[in-house]
Order: sequence, then structure tokens, then C-alpha cells
Amino acid sequence: MKLTREVKTGILALGGIFLFIFGYNFLKNSSIFENARTFYVKYSSVDGLAPSAPVTINGLQVGTVRSIDFLDASGELLVTFAVDNDFQFAKSSVVEIYSSGFISGNNLGIIPDFSNSDMAKSGDTLSGRIKPGMMDGLMKTLDPIQSGLVQTLTKVDTLLNNINAVMDEDTKENLRQSVANLNASMASFRNASRNIDQLLADNKAGLDSTFANLDRTTANFAQFSDSLAQVNIQAMMADLEGMLAKFNAVADKIERGEGSVGKLLNDEELYNNLTGASAQLEALLEDMKLNPKRYVHFSLFGKKNKEYQAPEE
Repeated sequence: MKLTREVKTGILALGGIFLFIFGYNFLKNSSIFENARTFYVKYSSVDGLAPSAPVTINGLQVGTVRSIDFLDASGELLVTFAVDNDFQFAKSSVVEIYSSGFISGNNLGIIPDFSNSDMAKSGDTLSGRIKPGMMDGLMKTLDPIQSGLVQTLTKVDTLLNNINAVMDEDTKENLRQSVANLNASMASFRNASRNIDQLLADNKAGLDSTFANLDRTTANFAQFSDSLAQVNIQAMMADLEGMLAKFNAVADKIERGEGSVGKLLNDEELYNNLTGASAQLEALLEDMKLNPKRYVHFSLFGKKNKEYQAPEE
């Protein structure tokens, strides 16, 4: 049977339409040859979930998101997804929107509930929730930091305004003069440092000799300290205590009037006699100075001595 050109054209058109439908479903990650179970879940916000997103159970992909539509005029969203796997889970299981990473979008994850015997069937509406993603947790962590940074920037801005208010022309000029004076002081310090270096270089030999003498003095002092450490201090202290005891005994005897020194110091009559003898001796010496002829007689021809005449005083 010979096919006409029109029939061939129709067959090609039908084949193209079939291939288009097959390719579209393949790209949506769904199969037209398998009987998938269809479920629904309601959300107030899908948080970036898109059609064709994977549906997983414990990380294993078991289906895809078919569509996302508005449920009513309130803006609530109805997500339709298909589960190709025959894994059974209860109707009380929760369907969670979660982030699969920083770059990829959000997925649907079924958290199966095995405590209920009422298994989910195709066409059931399940409970849904949104799991906070990594970016959400990071943003929550950064919120206090952001508020603190804002407060800090506000304080810095206030501080800068206060500085601008204080930094008038007179203050700026004073600061310039202070900086100039500081530069001059640094230059003077550098000159003084160079002079000190030159002084040390010129007197290096003398300084070396001084330090050598200091080293010898230290060594001698150390030797003297060692010798002093070898002295029997305890014996010396014992001898000194004995000597002080004897001195105290002699002092006690003198105070009591014992011995010649004690009697001399404590006998008042002896003191008076010695005072009188001293006065008489002084008068005798004075008279010998005034009348030496009374005590020394020298005559070459045997001249008769004059009689003694008592002094008027």
C-alpha cells in the first residue's frame, strides 16, 4: 500500500508531537509510562520551591514536584507532587521544604511517620512545613552582629561629628605646631644620640679599662666576702661578750669605790686634799717665779744670806 504525501506528513506531525510531550515530561523528571502517586501539600510560602524540584525520602529521590498553584484568594499555595517509588508512609507524615545547598534550589522532603497505620494514598493532602536553611540560620546569627555593627557605626559617626566640631582652625594650627615641635625634638634626639655614640667611640678604651677595674673590684669583693664568710663570727661574738662582761664588772667596782681608781673617783676627802695640794703647789711655783733668790743661794765670796721675808699676799 502506497502512502500518500499527506499521510506521511500527518504521521511525522504526530511523531513530533509525541516526542515533544515525551521530552517535556523527561525534562520535568517525570515518566509517562509509570503510574505515579500524586499528593498535595499546602503552604503559605514555598520559599523558592519550583516545579520539577526533587521529592526525597531520607535523601533518596522518589519523585518530583508537578506544579505550584494558588489555592484561593488568600494567597495560600497548593503544591502538587508525584511519588514514583512504591515506598509506603502514613498519611500523618510531614512534607518539608528544605534547602539542598547554597547554589541549588529547595527540595521537598517527606518525613515518614510509621506510628500510624493509616497509609497515604494517591490524592491525599499531607501536612507541610518549611525547614530553616543554612542561610536562614546564618542570617539569624548575623542579626545581632548587624545590630551591634549599626550601633558601633552610629557611635563612630557621632564621634567623628564631635571631632569635626572640636577641630576648628585654631586647634588644627596647634596640632600642626605640635607636630612640628615633635619633629624638632626628634631631630634633637637624633643629634644627641649621634653625639653619645661619638662620645662612646672616643672613650671606648677608657670605658673598657673602667669595666675591667670594676670586674677586678667585684672579684676582690667576692674574695673578701668569701674570707669574711670563713671567719668564726660566733667565736668573735662570744669573746666580745666576755670582754664586755669584764668591762661591766670593772665599772661596777669603780662605781662602788673599790680599788685605787674607785677610791680616787668616789672619796671626797681625797679629792679635797688633792685640790688643796694642787693649790699649794701652784702658789709655791708662783713664789719661785717671783722670788727665785729665796730658794737658790749662790755666793762666790761667802756672802751672808738674807733672812726670809714672807710675801705680802
